[in-house]
Amino acid sequence: MAKVYYEHDGDLKHLAGKTVAVIGYGSQGHAHALNLRDSGVKVIVGLPPTSASRAKVQAQKLEVLSPAEATQRGDVVVVLIPDQVQQAVYKSDIAPNLAPGKTLLFAHGFNIHFKFVVPPPAVDVVMIAPKCPGHRLRELFQEGIGVPALLAVEQNASGQAEQTALAYAKGLGSLKAGVIRTTFKEETETDLFGEQTVLCGGVSALIATAFETLVQAGYQPEIAYFECLHELKLIVDLIYQGGIKYMRYSVSDTAEYGDYTRGPVVIDAHVRETMKKVLADIQSGLFAKEWMGENAQGRKRFLELRSKAAEHQIEKVGTELRKMMPWIQTSKEEATAAQAQARR
Repeated sequence: MAKVYYEHDGDLKHLAGKTVAVIGYGSQGHAHALNLRDSGVKVIVGLPPTSASRAKVQAQKLEVLSPAEATQRGDVVVVLIPDQVQQAVYKSDIAPNLAPGKTLLFAHGFNIHFKFVVPPPAVDVVMIAPKCPGHRLRELFQEGIGVPALLAVEQNASGQAEQTALAYAKGLGSLKAGVIRTTFKEETETDLFGEQTVLCGGVSALIATAFETLVQAGYQPEIAYFECLHELKLIVDLIYQGGIKYMRYSVSDTAEYGDYTRGPVVIDAHVRETMKKVLADIQSGLFAKEWMGENAQGRKRFLELRSKAAEHQIEKVGTELRKMMPWIQTSKEEATAAQAQARR
């Protein structure tokens, strides 16, 4: 069984008198900084002088410095910038300003596990990884609800790395829900595998392939969109709420029977073997090297793939159909405008 920590396991006294320097102010960065501040922790933010997010930081009455200055000032340096830029920022701004006794904290283990970032042995290296997007982490904190997180300790130079990490998790509010002990290796490899085979790659490819199969068979693209993409949220919400068993309980017997008998036909032994190959590429570091190399070479292939995917028929059909559904728009004004446009 996994080791799980709760409120009584963490104590903010381990951050008392310390400054937490949050490097980055995106989805995770803003939530970490604001939750910690509201928990009574001294927080500063590190951003480049040209960053558009500086105004957002200042609007929250937080001190904003360059990443180098923030690292100098911070006792706990929290790296919350994208995986592909961490190595460069670490080398230019963080590493030269790390002193023995500081703590490096990450929300994802990619750069540490694959050794694109190699901290000196005299600093603690820990991870607190909330299991939700940053905006949700912030919203639930404000409602007094915690979000589960993962905790890992890679280096424990001070002998207090776990206590520091637990105090940080308490400041985020995550100990209210529970924090699961893991390792940088386990978090990184399972995270990448989940993204590639299910959450992003698997789901996207499954939807697109099913849509194409129906359209090529002569069915209307709009009907294919509803059946293969739109209704997926209904199913995922049920799984999210009560697991696969609850979803099967909630759908029709016809759908449940189709699940049991046709699901394994689609996701068959060949798919399982392919998943093993995907996992092996992650474990060996092949995917990590490929991705970092792609960024080092200007991201040409990545941008081409993004552009091609955006032009898929399913995106064009979906754009029009979503105008019929104002409740899924991001604002009332956008919903009203979209519906009006659709009626013209």
